[in-house]
Amino acid sequence: MNRRGILVVLLLTAVAMAAPAENQNLWERDSLTDGLFGLNDELAEHGIEVGFAVTNIYQANVKGGLSTHNRRGRYSGSYDIEVSADMQKLMGLDGLAFYMLVEGGWTDTGGINDASVGSFFGVNDDALGNRTMDVSEFWFQQAFLDDTLLIRLGKLDLTAGFEHHNCPVSFDCSIYASDETTQFINSALVNNPVIPFPDYGLGIAALYAPVEGFYVSAAAADAQADRRETGFNTAFHDEDYLFYIFETGVTSQLSSANGPMQGAYRVGLWYDPQPKANIDSTRTYRDDVGFYFTCDQMLIKENADPEDGQGLGAFFRYGYANSKKNDVADFFSLGCQYQGLLEGRDDDVLGIGFAHGSFSDRASTTFTSDYENALEIYYSAQITPWLAVSPNIQYIANPGGDQTVSDAVAFGVRAQMTF
Repeated sequence: MNRRGILVVLLLTAVAMAAPAENQNLWERDSLTDGLFGLNDELAEHGIEVGFAVTNIYQANVKGGLSTHNRRGRYSGSYDIEVSADMQKLMGLDGLAFYMLVEGGWTDTGGINDASVGSFFGVNDDALGNRTMDVSEFWFQQAFLDDTLLIRLGKLDLTAGFEHHNCPVSFDCSIYASDETTQFINSALVNNPVIPFPDYGLGIAALYAPVEGFYVSAAAADAQADRRETGFNTAFHDEDYLFYIFETGVTSQLSSANGPMQGAYRVGLWYDPQPKANIDSTRTYRDDVGFYFTCDQMLIKENADPEDGQGLGAFFRYGYANSKKNDVADFFSLGCQYQGLLEGRDDDVLGIGFAHGSFSDRASTTFTSDYENALEIYYSAQITPWLAVSPNIQYIANPGGDQTVSDAVAFGVRAQMTF
């Protein structure tokens, strides 16, 4: 973390520890500052919610990779400020909601990956680079037809998705592998790398759920978006390239002695019109199309409390893209998560994930190996309700698809604090 990030975290921590708490002591609060010193409770009365979280990650390449000698560890970090508003409660606008996400980060984007690992996927999906403040998302959502139809318009992150039947859906979401701040941090275990998701930019997305447990969803977004801009420059002044994606799925529940076990099964198609080059540099290819499948399922439920997530869940992803236009033509990942594995540690989470990407022989990048594999294991220990510490280890086989680079082992520790 750079000096600015350290000072901000230390200042907020010192103030929170010094501030008196009316109902809970420091270690029992849901957030370090007790809801921004009570401000959240006042805002909630007007339909406004504010969240502030900081993530710090230390990683070191302990074996192999690009450099077997440069094993110096690297720090990275990010902060997230979320603001959401129920516009019906705030302004009397029925069915309208607002959301804004502000992000920032410190240290170079590549971290240890560019310096010593060399993974094609990347070993730290949370590494944003030195960014003081980016308004990453800024959108309005309108509900129609008794909330069965949701339409979202503005600056979007297509991977953030909607929620249906208590599950994250649309697009390429996962219950157990989609949040780099609390779950896996290898990029191949956060989203499907076969899908050429654009950066956060102007777009429109919709979710239609005519019956409980079934949905269809579609979106169109600026294919040349840059999160560092408002989105208007690339959308209206560059080429008129729009990325399209469609997804449908079911959010079913399996029965068990301790109640229903949630699952989600999703399939999607995407279309990207941008010109793409391959190893034949004399021409480019347009109109790229691919498809994907992803599923999650809880397999063991420890107790009957519907609000308790203790138990075992599993996930699987698959994606296909045209080998003429993409570096990775086939991809799959799978893994599992167990919450509350150890007695008395009900909120701790153990996660194990594996990802495999097959490189195209006609890709624009020259690969001497046909694939890259990534194996990641993390254990998230809930120290307090507002602090989780997660040791993490990754094994990368054939980093960057280069046979001359030995397999890498990267170790990391992540601390996630909710203010």
